[in-house]
Amino acid sequence: MHDAPKATPPAQEGHVADAVKGNWVDRRAPAAWRPYLRLSRADRPIGTWLLLLPCWWGLLLATLTLGRFTLYDLWIGIGCALGAVLMRGAGCTWNDLADIDFDAAVARTRSRPLPSGQVTIRQARLWLVAQAGVAFVILLTFPPAAIAMGIVALAPVCIYPFAKRFTWWPQVFLGLAFNWGALLAWTAVTGSLDLPAVLLYVAGIAWTLFYDTIYAHQDKEDDALIGVKSTARLFGTDTYRWLRLFLMAAVLFMAAAIVTALPGRVHALALVLALGAPWALGWHMAWQMSRLDIDDTAGCLRLFRANRDTGLLAALFLAIAQMV
Repeated sequence: MHDAPKATPPAQEGHVADAVKGNWVDRRAPAAWRPYLRLSRADRPIGTWLLLLPCWWGLLLATLTLGRFTLYDLWIGIGCALGAVLMRGAGCTWNDLADIDFDAAVARTRSRPLPSGQVTIRQARLWLVAQAGVAFVILLTFPPAAIAMGIVALAPVCIYPFAKRFTWWPQVFLGLAFNWGALLAWTAVTGSLDLPAVLLYVAGIAWTLFYDTIYAHQDKEDDALIGVKSTARLFGTDTYRWLRLFLMAAVLFMAAAIVTALPGRVHALALVLALGAPWALGWHMAWQMSRLDIDDTAGCLRLFRANRDTGLLAALFLAIAQMV
């Protein structure tokens, strides 16, 4: 006689397939909040890190260029962190509203709150407005030029969920959206948008193309069945060559941003330490490539998540350079 199936523990009800097992949302969040936190990907924090880190790059490079780090600069860093949590949540909610039919057809995503029925479309829309509204209040504490930058950022955010319907390069639109913080934070500190921030932004886009191509290899078979485009499908077995190109572009553009911003403004040692940022970025991306198997779904997800450390290493060198 077979044993009766064990009941799912209450904390695990509604668990999303690609979330880390035993994450804080499943274990500790109030039951009524779990579907909304899952909709915002709070159980998968890597996206928040990937949105936040370019903000910190822009902040640190700007303060290094100006030769100071004030309490208001600290608030910009904190405000960017809070905004990253909220706008990543709002962006994911918008993405899931746009992709509800696609997500229901893909094994990895059909357990998400909208296709699984944990949240209704109306509830998701209200949750989207609430998150974006609080983020806008935080943005209002920034200088006017940065507020304008934050409002303009909504354009790539709105377009991204639909990009995979009309282009093989939806990762470009993700890069445009996810790295906007480099422009915004630089502008918040300096009061204007300058060439170093633009170069840093391009470096971030190249980095996004790198990590999101790895991520997209998880879904390439399902994507092919439902007609969704991605760089993973476009590149196929040529992915490794393209990833090397993205790696080199990320390193070169970040180095160009630093060299454009700092010479003549900082001590030579500070410049050398700051140039450790693109070196560390490139080293960690190369480490990922040495372990990448594009047909290993779990491995692709692990390497994608490792990009938190990639971006943190770059930020660390920029932070250390401030101390010289």
